Amino acid sequence: MKQSQLFTKTRKDVSAEEVSKNAQLLTRAGFIHRELAGVYSYLPLGLRVIEKIKQIIREELNTAGCQEIVMSALQGKEIWEKTERWSDEIVDNWFKTTLKNKTELGLAFTHEEPIANIMKNFVQSYKDLPFFAYQFQTKFRNELRAKSGIMRGREFIMKDLYSFHTTKEAHEEFYDKMKEVYMNIFRRLGLGENTYLTMSSGVPFSKYSYEFQTISDAGEDVILYDEEKRIAINKDDFSDDIFEDFGLKKDELNFKEAPSIEIGDIYSLGTKYSEALDLTYADAEGKGHPVFMGSYGIGVPRVMGTIVEVHHDENGMIWPAAVAPFQVHLISLNQNEKAEQLYKELTKAGVEVLYDDRDTRAGGKFADSDLIGIPLRVVMSKKTLEQDAVEIKQRGIDACDMIPLLSVTRDMIMDRLGL
Repeated sequence: MKQSQLFTKTRKDVSAEEVSKNAQLLTRAGFIHRELAGVYSYLPLGLRVIEKIKQIIREELNTAGCQEIVMSALQGKEIWEKTERWSDEIVDNWFKTTLKNKTELGLAFTHEEPIANIMKNFVQSYKDLPFFAYQFQTKFRNELRAKSGIMRGREFIMKDLYSFHTTKEAHEEFYDKMKEVYMNIFRRLGLGENTYLTMSSGVPFSKYSYEFQTISDAGEDVILYDEEKRIAINKDDFSDDIFEDFGLKKDELNFKEAPSIEIGDIYSLGTKYSEALDLTYADAEGKGHPVFMGSYGIGVPRVMGTIVEVHHDENGMIWPAAVAPFQVHLISLNQNEKAEQLYKELTKAGVEVLYDDRDTRAGGKFADSDLIGIPLRVVMSKKTLEQDAVEIKQRGIDACDMIPLLSVTRDMIMDRLGL
C-alpha cells in the first residue's frame, strides 16, 4: 500500500472526550473513527489489525476442533423469554426495537439461547455430540457508560464459542483444554506475558468462571495474582468462598495486586439453557438427558485496545508483528525511484509493506511512522544509497542498522520480526 493513497491521514489531536490511550492513539493514527460514545468505525489500518486478531483466534479454535458459523443479531423475544433474559429487570443492557407489524425484536448481546435453539434441530442422540461452534459477530449492549475507548463499546465484534457435551465430565475436559487454547491465542497476540488465568464469580452465567486478565494501568478491574503459578483472583470476588469453589488453598498462594483488563472469559453453563429450550439427547438406552453447555468469549476490539495499552510509548503504538497492519514501513526520503523498485520486490515476495511515498519532510514521516507503530522501518535516502544500503530499525528500539540493499529480502524481514 502506498501511503499517498491510504484512505486516512494521521492527526495531531483528538476530541477531548477521548480520555483512553488506546482511543487517542488509534484515532490520531487513522485506525478508527468515533461515531458516538462507545461506537467506532474501523478504517483500513484498523480493519487490518482486527482481521489479523480474528485469524489468530480462528486458527487456534479450528485446531481445537471448533467450527465457525454466523448467527443473526436480530432476535425474537420468544426463546429469550424461556430463560427469563428478555426482561429488562434481568438483563438491563438490551437494545430493543419493533417491526412495522409490532413484532418485538432485540439486538443480541450474547447467543446462548439462539445456539441452543439451533442445535435442537441437529442433536437427537449421544452420537451427535460433542459439538463446538463459534462465530465472529457484532454484539450490541446498551451500556450505561461507554468508556475506555474501543475496550468497552455499545457495538463491538465478539468471538463467542459454545460447546455441547453429554456429561459434566466431558464438558470439563474440553473446558480445561480451552484454558490453554486461550493462553495460546493471547501469547500469539503479544499479550501472554501480561495475562493471567483469573478465578471469578460467573455472574450472570454461572456460579463461577475463569477470566483472562491482562495487567495494565488502563484496567477497570483489579486482580490479585501469583506470578510464579500464573493464576489470579478478581479482587471483587476474593473470599474463602471462591477458594473452596476452585479447590485451592489460600495459604499456598502469595499475591501481588495490579489493575487489569479482562480480555476473555469461559463459562460452564450446565444444563440451564438446554433445559429451558428443550435441547436434549437420547443415551444408548434411549433415555433423554439435557445437553451440558459451555460458552467462551473474546471481545476482538477489546483485545485490540489492550494491545495498544500494553504496547506503546510516548511516540505512538508498537504493534506485535503478528497483528501489525503491515510488516514493514518503507520510507523514501526523495529516492522514490529506488524505493518503488524495492516496494515492488518485497510485495511480490509476500511482504506486507506500507510505502511512504509522500512529498513530506523527513521529520513528519518519522513521526507518523512512530505513531502508526509498524514493527520494522526501512529508510531509503541519498545517504544510504551512496553506500548501496538502507537503514533498518525496529519500532520501540532506539538503535538502527545500515544493511546492504541486496540483503533486504523476505527471509531477512521475517527473521527480524520473529515470524
